[in-house]
Amino acid sequence: MLKDGYTLMHEHIFIDLSGIKKLDDCRLDCKNETIDEFKELYKNGVRNIVDVTNIGMGRNIDYIKEVSEKSGINIICATGFYKEPFYPDFVYEKSEKELSEIMKKEILEGIDETDVKAGIIGEIGSSKDKITDTELKVFKAAIITHLETGIPITTHTSLGTMGHEQIKLFKEYNVNLDKVVIGHTDLSGNIEYVLKMLYEGAYIEFDTIGKNNYMSDDMRVEILKEIEKRDLEDRVFLSLDITRKSNMKYNGGIGYNYIFDVFIPKLKKNGIKDNSIEKMLKTNPEKFFE
Repeated sequence: MLKDGYTLMHEHIFIDLSGIKKLDDCRLDCKNETIDEFKELYKNGVRNIVDVTNIGMGRNIDYIKEVSEKSGINIICATGFYKEPFYPDFVYEKSEKELSEIMKKEILEGIDETDVKAGIIGEIGSSKDKITDTELKVFKAAIITHLETGIPITTHTSLGTMGHEQIKLFKEYNVNLDKVVIGHTDLSGNIEYVLKMLYEGAYIEFDTIGKNNYMSDDMRVEILKEIEKRDLEDRVFLSLDITRKSNMKYNGGIGYNYIFDVFIPKLKKNGIKDNSIEKMLKTNPEKFFE
């Protein structure tokens, strides 16, 4: 599934949350600019991007295929349902099993009548400080899908909350945590909270790199130093979670290549070993998708 090279594990190529957020910036639809940035990512060694845009988030497979073809980057697409209030109406009406059948079809047959099959379940999300009843139903549907297909799961935690509760749920249903990554854990800003998730056996993502309005990169670096000190860096992924036009380079934002232009040099300056960086960008994703 993965090409030999670096992998960004939590990104969006086309996403449209503008209907709920009432903000045009939340419609990421700048194809040519995305292709330009992806060509730079290719030069920086990126060969794979996991697009975690799913049903109800404006997922656009034809758009993704064109970006992939013109940039040379392999894109893994997702199936699933995000979180409240972004669910399609039918999510509230259907059962766990019915929602699972929708996901399984996208994994086994293809997404939106295309030949592109989903390679990951996610991003499956919880709200800030709680998992709502409908979110719990979606988590259980994702678990059913995973257990029947073996496809890995990637989650969303709102501002880093509910990560432990997500892990507890996966353990309750005997999900192999080697196939689960808890998203946005960097936003917790809490070293002990993050370490506990790693000790519990899940993968975690530092996937909002450069979003200093949420959490400073300095804090991300400090937590990663503590992780490396404990030899736990083999359970960590790095990504940026670009979701808005204002995040893009052409629009004055950090852009996808910020991770290589700014963040990786910052890690090295702070003593993070090259081998650890290689693990987080290459080796760990390869193991996750084995």
